Amino acid sequence: MTKELRPGDLAPPFKLPTDGGSQISTAQLKGKPFIVYFYPKDDTSGCTKEAISFTEEKRKFDSLGVEIIGISKDTAVSHEKFKKKYKLGITLASDSEIKVAQAYGVWVEKSLYGRRYMGMDRATFLMDAKGVIKQIWRKVKVPGHVAAVLEAARTL
Repeated sequence: MTKELRPGDLAPPFKLPTDGGSQISTAQLKGKPFIVYFYPKDDTSGCTKEAISFTEEKRKFDSLGVEIIGISKDTAVSHEKFKKKYKLGITLASDSEIKVAQAYGVWVEKSLYGRRYMGMDRATFLMDAKGVIKQIWRKVKVPGHVAAVLEAARTL
């Protein structure tokens, strides 16, 4: 069991495939603040709303120099279809082996109609340009979330 991440901790490093056949890594992000948000599944109601909200505010994050990366265990091909369908303007990374989700402590036991299963917790991490976690949102409720993240990003 990995220890729970807290503000002030260094963000766990990652290198993941993204939509468009590219890759994203913490090494590439060095020197710029970034947001990593974990979500359960492409093209589901809450996840779609969250991705659209981040896309709608992307210009504001760009003006702050903050990169946005959405991560789920969906494949890069699934991410590509999801982006095309909703005209998403953010980077989506595939954590199909759930190693990054585990490192960030967001691969958790969930329960639906009494059935227990492992799944992705909806969570967002805001990192400064040195890769230090500045703020963490767990068990995210989508309405108003992106505005809260943007507000926090302005303080970097």
